[in-house]
Amino acid sequence: MLRKFLCIAAAALTAFMSGCTAKTNKVSIDEVGDGLTIYSFKAGKADAELIYGDDWAVLIDCGEKGFGKEIVAYMEDNGIKKLDYLIITHFDKDHVGGAAKVLKTCEVGAVMQSNSPKESNEYENYLEALDNKGMTAQTVREKMTFTLGEAVFTVDPPAQEVYEKEPSNNSSLITEVTLGDVNMLFAGDAENDRLAEFTQNNNKTYRFVKVPYHGHWQKQLQPFAQSIKAEIAVITSSDEEPEDKQTVDLFKKCGAEVYTTKTDSVIVKCDGKNIAAAYDNS
Repeated sequence: MLRKFLCIAAAALTAFMSGCTAKTNKVSIDEVGDGLTIYSFKAGKADAELIYGDDWAVLIDCGEKGFGKEIVAYMEDNGIKKLDYLIITHFDKDHVGGAAKVLKTCEVGAVMQSNSPKESNEYENYLEALDNKGMTAQTVREKMTFTLGEAVFTVDPPAQEVYEKEPSNNSSLITEVTLGDVNMLFAGDAENDRLAEFTQNNNKTYRFVKVPYHGHWQKQLQPFAQSIKAEIAVITSSDEEPEDKQTVDLFKKCGAEVYTTKTDSVIVKCDGKNIAAAYDNS
């Protein structure tokens, strides 16, 4: 009896230490009801995620210069006439590059941005497009929450004004989206310092995550992944700059299905109870 008890206890401890828990019953994307859609564009090693419902839309990052036209085309094809919010997680070229085109072409309600400017032609084009539109972006310095339809968005700013290491990536805004019982997370290009901040303060699980920094391996990814316990992980990568195998293995070990945008754009649907993903093979 004692031996049996010790075996059960050891198994429980192993499961606990792994940071992984049993997952909810999986459904196919066709079985998910109405709610919201996340479209992670195949944009090379760049980020562009469009989150939308029946009558609202939010764009997180815009890919590199020239990619704005791809975002605008997708919006037109899917009847999306306005962006309620444009969120620029940080100012690297592969996140802000397409913003000028989006601002010039689309109706945009409000723009949220990181607190760490980074000079480039793409950044200057973004500022010029804002000015031409008569808009002022809101630099997020305190946690901000807004609601669209039944989805609640929380934009979490970096804790530091300036980071000693990787100041641009570590200044990434991290966005949480909650619909019903489902939490979803978009981690920008957060690196070790930013991930450590988030993980230390996190007490939630997230069934979806946009993996930070294009899937490059970082020491703080392990506690981050174990903390959030994602079921679906999307990595924005390319054949030229692929994700690290160690990162993929980590998220799989923690129970996630891993999708990469180097394969194709990724569609995720959530109805507040169920969530599922698939590659866009259209």
